[in-house]
Amino acid sequence: MYDTHTISFPGLGIPEFTVNETAFTVFGMQIKWYGVILTVGILSALFLFFYNARKREGLPEDHLYNVALFTVPIAIIGARVVYVATRWDIYRGDFLKMLNIREGGLAIYGGIIFGALTVLVYSKVCKLSFLKIADAVAPAVMLGQAIGRWGNFCNGEAFGSSAHVETLFCRMMVDGRATHPTFLYESLWNAVGLVLLLFVFYRRKKFDGEIFFLYIGWYGFGRTFIELLRTDSLYLFGNVKFSVVVGICSVILSVVGMFVLSRREKHLRAEPTYTAKFRAASVEAVPDERLAEEVAAEDAENAENAENAEESAAEKSAAEPAEEEPAAEPTEESPSDETPPQE
Repeated sequence: MYDTHTISFPGLGIPEFTVNETAFTVFGMQIKWYGVILTVGILSALFLFFYNARKREGLPEDHLYNVALFTVPIAIIGARVVYVATRWDIYRGDFLKMLNIREGGLAIYGGIIFGALTVLVYSKVCKLSFLKIADAVAPAVMLGQAIGRWGNFCNGEAFGSSAHVETLFCRMMVDGRATHPTFLYESLWNAVGLVLLLFVFYRRKKFDGEIFFLYIGWYGFGRTFIELLRTDSLYLFGNVKFSVVVGICSVILSVVGMFVLSRREKHLRAEPTYTAKFRAASVEAVPDERLAEEVAAEDAENAENAENAEESAAEKSAAEPAEEEPAAEPTEESPSDETPPQE
């Protein structure tokens, strides 16, 4: 028997409809919509990561597949580990139940943390820029999250409640109960963040790591408030919600990271070694139109300043009176002014 849920959005004029958790069956095995949607989210994230890494960051293509091959499964394992750890009273002593991911149970922050650590280790071993890879990954993860949250919708989970939810215009009725559609809040929050990252901040990127820390701050800030509405949260201890604590820490980490990297970039630009030749090499490695235009403008300005300096020097030289050359001393061969004596 399939698990079904009756859902409606009365405030939006959407009448009741039924959602089945199971998408289809294969040899008697139920394939859940949650797994299907999560897979679509992961594949979409991978395509966006490959595009960002190649076109925006200029990373070696061979390494991109290795990063994906290691990061995706480890991130899933991390999401499961954190979920089990925060529900230890349920899974204690039942190792097989811990491994049974088909019953659900993934903590997105666990996936982000384990995934970031995997990228960090791989970049150190292969001598790649962790911050460049992280910048390419961040929007991809946000896309995957925006899509993946609809798996919670099909499972009839990740909803919230509050004192006045019954009068909320966007309230969601799930099996006769009024709820906050927190899965929808988070999906939309990620969608807006994705647009900002790709079409605003990435085009004006000033230093490596900027996109990564913006993602952490944006997601952590939104998730903190959304989590306060949820009734199915993971808890650290007592009434302290895991995702609220991690969300606050994410915002702090984002602010500190942006400040440190921004200061470092200013120092690098002030060093004599940060020359036009170095910037031109960076543009060749990273085909970014914005960066290319910026470098071209700086080089043109430098050339114009040099030309003005040469003209000023020439004008100054022409304005100074020419020095009188000293009279040549008479030599033995040169005629004397005195008349030689007559014999």
